[in-house]
This record gives sequence, C-alpha cells and structure tokens, in this order.
Amino acid sequence: MRDLTNEFLELIRRAASDLPPDVEARLRAAIEKEEPGSAARGALETILKNIELARQNSTPICQDTGTPIFYVKHPEGWSTRKLRAQIRNALAEATKLSYMRPNAVDAIYDKNSGNNLGGDDFPTIHFEEIDGETLTVEVMLKGGGCENVGAQYSLPDNHLGAGRDLAGVRKVVLDAVHKAQGQGCAPGILGVAIGGDRGTGYSKSKEVLFDKIGTPNPDPKLAALEEQLTAESNQLGIGPMGFGGQTTVLDTKITGLHRLPASYFVTVSYMCWAYRRRKLTVTGDQVSYA
Repeated sequence: MRDLTNEFLELIRRAASDLPPDVEARLRAAIEKEEPGSAARGALETILKNIELARQNSTPICQDTGTPIFYVKHPEGWSTRKLRAQIRNALAEATKLSYMRPNAVDAIYDKNSGNNLGGDDFPTIHFEEIDGETLTVEVMLKGGGCENVGAQYSLPDNHLGAGRDLAGVRKVVLDAVHKAQGQGCAPGILGVAIGGDRGTGYSKSKEVLFDKIGTPNPDPKLAALEEQLTAESNQLGIGPMGFGGQTTVLDTKITGLHRLPASYFVTVSYMCWAYRRRKLTVTGDQVSYA
C-alpha cells in the first residue's frame, strides 16, 4: 500500500481551517434571522469573518483545535497498523505547521505531549474493512467546550418527567441544550443516539454528526423528531454564543440503536458552530477531498 501521510496532512489542514460549505451556508442563513445591531447578529458576523480569514490563511478556525476523531474505511488487505502510523505522523506534522494546536495532555501527569499524540487513544481512529478498492477517511475535530456539555440520560428520568419513548427523548435533549447555554459555543449541531449501552451511545452520537446538514433522516419518525428538536431548541432564546436570539441549534441528527430491556440511554453530543469535519477518498491514483 502507498504512503498517504501527505494526503492525511492535507485532510487535517482542510478540517482545521476550512469549514464545510453546508455549515457555512446554514450560518449565513441564520444571520438573517437575527435583529440588526443585536449581540446575536454581531456574534454571527464575527464568526463568519473568522471563517473567511481561517480559510484564506490556512489557520485554525478556533484556538481549540479539538480532539481528532478519524473513521477509516479500507479495502481488504490494507494494513491498519500502517494506516494508523501514517495518520499519526500526519497529525504530528500538522501540529508542527500550526494547523493544529498541541492539545494532548496526559491526565495523570498533566503534561502536554507537544505533538497531539497521546498513547494509543489520542487521536481516536476507528477502522472498518469494506468491499471494493476505495479508501475513505473522515475526520472530525471536536472542541472541548462543546464536548464538555455533552450529556447522557438514563430513562425514565422522573425529575424531567421523561419516559421511555420519543416524547421522553425530546425532553432530555432539550434539557441538555438548555443546560449548555453559551458554553456549547452555539449555534450548535446536535448528535443524538437513542439506545445502545453507555459506550456505544457516545460513539454513535458523534458518528452521526458526519451527516451533512439538511440531509433528511430515512426514518420518518426520527426525521420529524429532528425537525422538532431543532425548532424547539431555537425557541429557548439562548442564541449565538449564549447572547440571546433566534439561532441556538443549526441542525439535529438522530440515530437509533438496539438496547437491553433494562436500559434506555439517550446520549447527546453537542457540536459547536466550528463544525469541523472533512473526508478523503482514495481510489488507485485518484485522490479527492470533500
């Protein structure tokens, strides 16, 4: 297999400095909903200017360049050991070039590694073997502020009056959005996993965030709930960066998982406005980015 370190480096550069078009388009649409001269509109104007400057200069969109999370779908026979090494080398080089800020801190000894590499789990890399000859690598850079306001609920939740049904799911997700306030760096995007165990809930609630904004959920029940949660979140008055206004959530993504009869978890991963995700596709000598 070929050495793709430089291609992975470019993937990281694009993720860190070039916000995807669907996210930017939704932010530009949101600004028209806010009152001229309001703090909410001012925050969105600043965000959009920052997006433009980051793209022009290949500088990080946010000083918190986030936890790098990779999803790698590879053809049969490819070495995951070599792919992991190339991704890690690319991340270290991206940090040296200041596309990424050194963020990997040993929790026990409180020491920064200086290159965004920390043990076997930083960055996080998921591998899946697939049919065909195409390699697909998706990366998400998830900031600490929005990660801090993620939440997991075990239903029923008597305090919130939330039962084990979609009505209960609605209540706990809105509770998570309300508690986040400005600390989630709104306007945000919600990734929600219903079911699973505690671990798979958090993993899948992030994975669903790779779906583009505006992509309808194939399950009509979940599609309706996504629209409802986005609309009702925007009625909470939290607004951009917590300054009040009409735009708290840009979109909601939901996935349903099987669960044990004894458990009913609802996991919410909150993504900030710096919705940094990019995709690399390699087929033979052809390389493309999205």
